[in-house]
Amino acid sequence: MRFLIVYRRTLILVVALLLAAVVGLVFLLLGADSLRILQVAAPAGDSRQIPIYSVQTEDRQVALTFDATWGAEYTGQLLAVLHDHDVSATFFLTNIWMEDYPEYAEDIWDGGHEIGLHSANHPDMADLSEEEIRNELEDNRGMVQSLCPDAEPRLFRPPFGSYDDTVMRVARDEMGFVPIQWSIDSLDWREVTGDYVFNRVTTLMHPGAIVLFHNNARPTAEALPDILQYLEEEEYEVLPLGELLHPAPYRIDHQGQQIPEESSGG
Repeated sequence: MRFLIVYRRTLILVVALLLAAVVGLVFLLLGADSLRILQVAAPAGDSRQIPIYSVQTEDRQVALTFDATWGAEYTGQLLAVLHDHDVSATFFLTNIWMEDYPEYAEDIWDGGHEIGLHSANHPDMADLSEEEIRNELEDNRGMVQSLCPDAEPRLFRPPFGSYDDTVMRVARDEMGFVPIQWSIDSLDWREVTGDYVFNRVTTLMHPGAIVLFHNNARPTAEALPDILQYLEEEEYEVLPLGELLHPAPYRIDHQGQQIPEESSGG
């Protein structure tokens, strides 16, 4: 009997360790995305408002997005690579970055890229009052348009990917912006190599993907030429995010996928 008890306990411990190993492997492969998938997933009927994480499409089309908050050491290099591959991307800009690098904001716009809002001061928007959220977005839009008068930003990515229903209601319902997240996090903000970013992004690539990069990340500067070459070889078309998105009417499912209303069964 003692042998059976010890055997059962050992078996339970082995199973627990195997489960922990599987969870750890998933986290290593997916990084922050694995947690965000868990955060986004919600039972049917859940009333939470969710940003767009990806786009439902049968076409091999994706969007490359770059957040700009600190530094610009690699921005010119990224813009040159995008130009060489005739690719238009989407840049989410903060005021604190544009104040330091107004010439790069103008270069982004003049290069045919799309500009989205990323807040004025890069706060955690979920910690702000409604008035503070409005001020962040209004100030952010105002500075974009002061540098790029023809720009009409309509996309908004909350700093840190942090949002709640209040952020969603003010940004989307009151101010008319489209809140955006991502389905592939390059993890270029970590101490990783360009090869790591390349392997991660290409392994996770899928039609309708929204890929998150940062403008001042050395690994992205190293990996971007090979990523674009991969996309060309795999016959993916890279679009500005605003062109990848479906026009209204559409719905957003519990995983954050934007689905045209015609495909929703009613």
